[in-house]
Amino acid sequence: MNIELKAIDKTNYEACTNLKVAKGQEDFVAPNWWSLVEAAYEPEMFPLAIYADGAMVGFILYDFDYTLGGWSMSRFMIGEKHQGQGIGKAALAKFIELFKNKHGARPLYTSVDVNNPRVMALYESFGFAAGEVFEYTILSGKTYKERRMVLNL
Repeated sequence: MNIELKAIDKTNYEACTNLKVAKGQEDFVAPNWWSLVEAAYEPEMFPLAIYADGAMVGFILYDFDYTLGGWSMSRFMIGEKHQGQGIGKAALAKFIELFKNKHGARPLYTSVDVNNPRVMALYESFGFAAGEVFEYTILSGKTYKERRMVLNL
């Protein structure tokens, strides 16, 4: 399987917004359309499409998080039809390599919903260390509980 990461632009943003996670995973990651809106208006947010053998299968958004004082992989998703095939693991490895080549050896943060042990285990398998649990509420009033994780590159 050939995994590539490509910038989101006018040629592929629609395909990105059409990718959805599996039923029951909707609360684990924001919809891609929302991530693209954020990236359009927030400085230092970088949306990337994940391609497997030439087909878009997932999405990553990373940014410089001023609250943390470091880089964060704030979104990571694999489309429902492409899950369970090892694509997430291969894409995460490719992203870490890209990040390290572009930004050097520095901490990379992420977070994971406390009710998502599968993704937490994936991150831990790459050396991300579990940190504090935190909560936040979005404008709709919905509250999320996540665990911060950090990979020291």
